Amino acid sequence: MLVYRGFSQIAPRATVLTIGNFDGVHLGHRALLAQLRAIAKSENLLPAVLTFEPHPREFFAPESAPARLSTLREKLELIADEGVALTWVCHFNARFAAFSAEEFIERILVGSLRVKRLIIGDDFRFGAGRRGNFALLREASERYGFQLEAIDSVTLEGERASSSAVRDALAEGRIEHAARLLGRPYSIDGRVVHGDKMGRQLGFATANIRIKHDKPPLLGVFAVEVHGLNGGPHRGVANLGIRPSAHRLVRPILEVHLFDFSDEIYGTHLNVRFLHKLRNEMKFPGLDVLKAQIACDVSDAKSYFHRKDAKGQR
Repeated sequence: MLVYRGFSQIAPRATVLTIGNFDGVHLGHRALLAQLRAIAKSENLLPAVLTFEPHPREFFAPESAPARLSTLREKLELIADEGVALTWVCHFNARFAAFSAEEFIERILVGSLRVKRLIIGDDFRFGAGRRGNFALLREASERYGFQLEAIDSVTLEGERASSSAVRDALAEGRIEHAARLLGRPYSIDGRVVHGDKMGRQLGFATANIRIKHDKPPLLGVFAVEVHGLNGGPHRGVANLGIRPSAHRLVRPILEVHLFDFSDEIYGTHLNVRFLHKLRNEMKFPGLDVLKAQIACDVSDAKSYFHRKDAKGQR
């Protein structure tokens, strides 16, 4: 997948385009992108996405912006997995926010992105003051000669698949439900870095994974599956949080103890998939108590995988 930043580069040919934040790339997004692929194939158009960085809510109200489900890298990888050929990453800043709706249509959609088919939600708003809407796009489609269509929401057991629904499920520890809304386990990517080696001192060596999520959508202790290592995937138990029993951190970190694994993996880029929440992070009165709890966590995680395997064999 080609990735363009900004709009100085023009699409190599006419596009079928969709626009959105695509945070998490959930079932609703995936259904939309499947529709995009189908239209691109039938009409010989380039399947393209326009997305924003940062999220507009992070620009306008950073203190109240929701937790990010995916970093930009993770989002682009997920979009590429859905067969998109070209993604524009729009740097959402004051200059872009000041674009009028008409300027957005003429300069960006028609000029740079060469849109011939546009698929959006009927509640999509754009342009300065959010003045642009579906009705304005309908008028523009007739003037500039592109087709416009609205998309239907995807529901799961009566619940709309949305980034907000995934965030709520993760924050509440309903990890399996979040996976159903996403169509896959929720995951975080990161590179293994050196830590303080406390896990090794406690008898449970951990891979310390540097993540770019300043405010992760989930915290606690989890049964996980790790991809990116030879012979994988590998199972383990992960702690994502601020380590209140050790040196309390300002920024959360992700630590993973892999079962029956002792290789040196510093510098490796890993994908950690969260499968089941074991407990909330908590503060312990001493390292001996912490060590005993980690042993319980490992046992609980292994029991979870045993139940999962037994269920899969039925």
